[in-house]
Amino acid sequence: MRLSNPWRLLRLRARLGPLVRASVHPSLSELPSQPNLNSLRSLTSLLHSRSPLGTLSPSQSIFAIDHINPGIQRFQKFSSEPELESRDSDQAVIVSDILSKSNNSEEIKKDLESNGIVISHDLILGVLGKLESSPDVARRFFSWVLENEEKRLSSKSYNLMLRILGVNGFANEFWVLLEGMKKKGYLISKGVRDNVLEKFEEEGLDGDVERLNAVFDSGSINNSEKKISSMVCRIIRNEVWGDNVEKQLRDLNVTFSSDMVKMILESLALDPMKALILFRWLEESGLFKHDQQTYNAVAKVLGREDCIDRFQKIVEEMKSSQFEMEGETFHVVLGRFCKRRMIEEAVNLYEFAMSGSNKPLENCGTFMLKRIVTAKKLDMGLFSRAVKIYTYGGNVLTDSTLSAVLKSLTSVGRVGECTKVLEAMEEVGYVASDNLRSKIVFLLNNAGKKDQAIKFVDKEEVPRYTSGQKTRKTLIMGLCRVGYFNEAYDHLRKMVESEGVDSVYSPLDSIVDTYCKRNKAVDAWKMLHNLVSETQVKPWHTTYQMLITNLLAQGGFSDALKVLGLMKGHGFPPFTDPFVAYVSKSGSGDDAIEFLKATTKRFHSTSVFLRVFEAYFKAGRRDEAQNFLSKCPGFIRNHPDVLNLFSSMEPAEVTASTPLAA
Repeated sequence: MRLSNPWRLLRLRARLGPLVRASVHPSLSELPSQPNLNSLRSLTSLLHSRSPLGTLSPSQSIFAIDHINPGIQRFQKFSSEPELESRDSDQAVIVSDILSKSNNSEEIKKDLESNGIVISHDLILGVLGKLESSPDVARRFFSWVLENEEKRLSSKSYNLMLRILGVNGFANEFWVLLEGMKKKGYLISKGVRDNVLEKFEEEGLDGDVERLNAVFDSGSINNSEKKISSMVCRIIRNEVWGDNVEKQLRDLNVTFSSDMVKMILESLALDPMKALILFRWLEESGLFKHDQQTYNAVAKVLGREDCIDRFQKIVEEMKSSQFEMEGETFHVVLGRFCKRRMIEEAVNLYEFAMSGSNKPLENCGTFMLKRIVTAKKLDMGLFSRAVKIYTYGGNVLTDSTLSAVLKSLTSVGRVGECTKVLEAMEEVGYVASDNLRSKIVFLLNNAGKKDQAIKFVDKEEVPRYTSGQKTRKTLIMGLCRVGYFNEAYDHLRKMVESEGVDSVYSPLDSIVDTYCKRNKAVDAWKMLHNLVSETQVKPWHTTYQMLITNLLAQGGFSDALKVLGLMKGHGFPPFTDPFVAYVSKSGSGDDAIEFLKATTKRFHSTSVFLRVFEAYFKAGRRDEAQNFLSKCPGFIRNHPDVLNLFSSMEPAEVTASTPLAA
């Protein structure tokens, strides 16, 4: 036996021992699955050519595109409806304009190139799937592709065109195309037959109904291929591949078509080695010349962990033959790789898909980045490579991309790697918003990575970065939350120096609040006093009020009086309520005098004295009220309102004998 051909070596291996069978994993439900609809929608505007199926007059009005083929519709679940509606509207306008300008195939080709449109298998399916209600445009499009890009057409493409002709009443053209399909080995699908039969019956085309039923009854459609496919698979499965198997296959005297080969290969998915041997044998024996459809079928079968080398060889052959990887193949294999955590292989596959004309959607790139950062081991080289593949393919990194990646990093406890991820994205020109930079600082602080957060913020001062106040504010507040007050103060000073005094009011308020919540109001006062003394910072009124309230609650009466003085110096009205409450409940007469000295000007404000007296009486501290009265200046002790207040508070039996305060 000669072993000069690879498939013969595979046959020998198959004889030596069966390959361990492994179930084929379905694609991940979260994978985006959609053809390049952006190019698809633009393409439908560029079609006006000779039709080998006959000449139809161009539509004179903007056509309605209201049908999506069920086989294509599943690719749209990751697109937003408003976006689709907007693009469809633009597409209709462009189609109407282009069709009115040119009937020349070469001109159309130039228009395609100038608009960056590249014909692909999925693109053809998408266009035809959207043109069922516009048979004129669909027909000119199909004819143009048939003339210029015939290798991109498949059985599925022909069936979509058959449906358009049939359901729109073009019976003659329907039969012409069906005969052409047969010559290529393509057969009409049952779904298309049922749709067209229904239309023929509605139109009273009894002869066509009888003819189409006869085609079905004769076994010239898919049921025939299924029977042959089952026979072929049974022969291959029943024994080890060898001369006897090859003889039995030849004796079937079958004319293999793309659809049939695809069906057989998919049926052999649980035995990928035999599927590959058959794939090689068919072409070497001269029974069939493989095309894009069958290459995609075998790639889908081999795209698994235990066949990775053979899968890569098939992909290389597809490249050299200029065959595209269809969207379905890409997403099935990618899902399988990701499920088996074959991340490097997934990136290789993504790179191949992005190098072709039928590129994956943008959100597939985000999916890849998320998979890389949640892998068992984070490979930043692989991440950088995926980022470059994504951007070199014409996509743009956005804040939503980074946000999704950060969320994935957090989910696996890799917050410390977020700055590396950002740097890799910045290498290809991405600039994160201040909100996202602040989010990174927040995540680092929460993870206890203070030094890394500080380093990140300090790096932001390099001219190439466009940091805003929010990033440093986030750092300051994060440092406070974890108790690094000295570092927080240092960055507060840096903010004053780099951004000006107006930038620090909010973070200063946050620092004071955090200090106070940790029962460190005295430390908060020292920090604020130093900052005000060294800079021109003028804290908010509410910041002063918060600090005073907490100082009094934490036993810092003398410091609270100092804050009150600083507050007055900045032009704010005195904040007296907490002082009155404090001295009336726990303060001495001397404390009340000190408070009033700090509040009033030369004791001229009688109303404040009265408020303190009333508070003492309300707190039931009559003796302390008397003590306070004895320390007041004479004009307060003899003031009628003060005398009346004390008189009203005396017990009835001693009121008449109460002496006036001297």
